Amino acid sequence: MEIEVPETGSPEKKSLLNSFVAVTVVVLSVCMALGKIKDDNIVQAMQVAKANSLDTWNEYQAKKLKGYIEEQGLTQAKLASAQADAAKAQQIAPMIAQFEAKIAKLGKDGEALMAKAKGFEKEYDDLGYRDDQFDLSDALLSIAMAVAAMAALTEKRWMLMLSWTFGVGGVIFGLAGFLGWALHPDGIIKILT
Repeated sequence: MEIEVPETGSPEKKSLLNSFVAVTVVVLSVCMALGKIKDDNIVQAMQVAKANSLDTWNEYQAKKLKGYIEEQGLTQAKLASAQADAAKAQQIAPMIAQFEAKIAKLGKDGEALMAKAKGFEKEYDDLGYRDDQFDLSDALLSIAMAVAAMAALTEKRWMLMLSWTFGVGGVIFGLAGFLGWALHPDGIIKILT
C-alpha cells in the first residue's frame, strides 16, 4: 500500500525554495568554517596568555619571597650593628647597604612583573571577549542552518526568512570578532556561561 503525499506547492516554487535553502546553507557553512578557524586561533592565544600570566605571577611571588628574605637579613644586620662596637658596626655597614640595594632592586623587579602579569590578564580578557563573539556567531549560524533545513522539509518560506535572520546575526557577530568591533551581548553571554 502506497501513501500519497499531497503537494503543497508547484514544482517551480519547491525548486526555487530549495535553491535558496542550498545557497543559504553554503554561505552559512563558509562563514562558520572561517569563524571556526579564527576562533581556534584565539583560543590558542588565550591559552598562551593565561600560561604567561601564571608564569609571571609565579615569578612575581618568587621576587616577593626573596625580598622578604633580604628584609630579614637587613633587620638582623641592623640589630647586629646596633649591638656592636664602632669597629664592628663599620664592618657591618656594607652588608646593610647590600641588603638595601637588593631589596630596592627586588621591589622594582616585582613592580615590573606585576604590570607584565596584569598585561597578560588583560590580553586574556580581550581575547575572551572576541572568543565570545565567535561562539555566539557559531551558535546563530548553526541555528540558521537547522531552520533552513526545516524550511526545505516543510516548504515554509517564513522558516527560510527566520533562518536568514539568525544567519545575519551570526555573520554580524563573526564580523565583529574578525574586525574587533565592540559588539558584545553581555546578557546572553551571562546566561550561557
